Amino acid sequence: MKSVKGLAAATSILALTLTLGACGGSDSDKSTLQKAIDDGKITVGFAGEAPYSFEDGGELQGASVALAKEVFKNLGVDDVEGVNTEFGSLIPGVNAERFDAISAGMSILPERCEQAAFGDPEFMYTTALMTKEGKQDGMKNLDDVKEKDLKLATMTGAIESDYAETLGIKAQQVGTPQDGMDAVTTGRADVFALTGISLNWMAQNNEDAGVEVSESFVQELDGVPQIGAGATVFRSDDTELRDKWNEELDKIVSDEDSYLGIVGDYGFTAEERPDGEITTDQLCAGDLPGADS
Repeated sequence: MKSVKGLAAATSILALTLTLGACGGSDSDKSTLQKAIDDGKITVGFAGEAPYSFEDGGELQGASVALAKEVFKNLGVDDVEGVNTEFGSLIPGVNAERFDAISAGMSILPERCEQAAFGDPEFMYTTALMTKEGKQDGMKNLDDVKEKDLKLATMTGAIESDYAETLGIKAQQVGTPQDGMDAVTTGRADVFALTGISLNWMAQNNEDAGVEVSESFVQELDGVPQIGAGATVFRSDDTELRDKWNEELDKIVSDEDSYLGIVGDYGFTAEERPDGEITTDQLCAGDLPGADS
């Protein structure tokens, strides 16, 4: 049987431990935002898709990254660190806490919204088609690719893969934009479909690749234009971080000069700036303009 003195000592130690814990707290008690502010840094997952997020000379760059750096700086977080991940592994990665947010210009889609929390739109999207030079053959969209029975490449996890599946086009999926361009230049694919901004950036920065890019277009499925937008992504329970992010993002996106001052160097124009007519809630619900209500 323990002595009264022993019990008293044990009780005192327990009380001291609880007091210290209450005063100091622990990282597990902090929100993602508060921990980032305290640490002075936050990690973002990216997929190496220029000009949204990519590494150049070991430095994390891109339009999504530039926005992230500006927003997080305004939230009190000075350092944004990147974790390079294949596009299709980004949402599993953020949910597994490999990083704190996804900075990759990810399209807002209903099935993705079920898995993670999307911020407000940052970029409006169009699709384009990359082929070898002289092989565009008048193609205007993915319907033409299907009609011509061409070999199509799309990026794993990208919206163009969903378009191809819906249209019944058997597409080979690639891990990165570079893989897609390589598939075209080596003849393993006739066409590579991706966002117009990404393909134009690649063509401009690989002048000797012998490729060309179609005019950008909004793909239609069952007569409905697939209006798309990209956003930063957070874990579903990180509502504080997402809401604070949205507050700061709105200050940038609502002002054209501020927006273009951050993303303009990466080829983005006023055409890509969201105008507020379509929201994340609408895109998560699949409520696209022109669709039957």
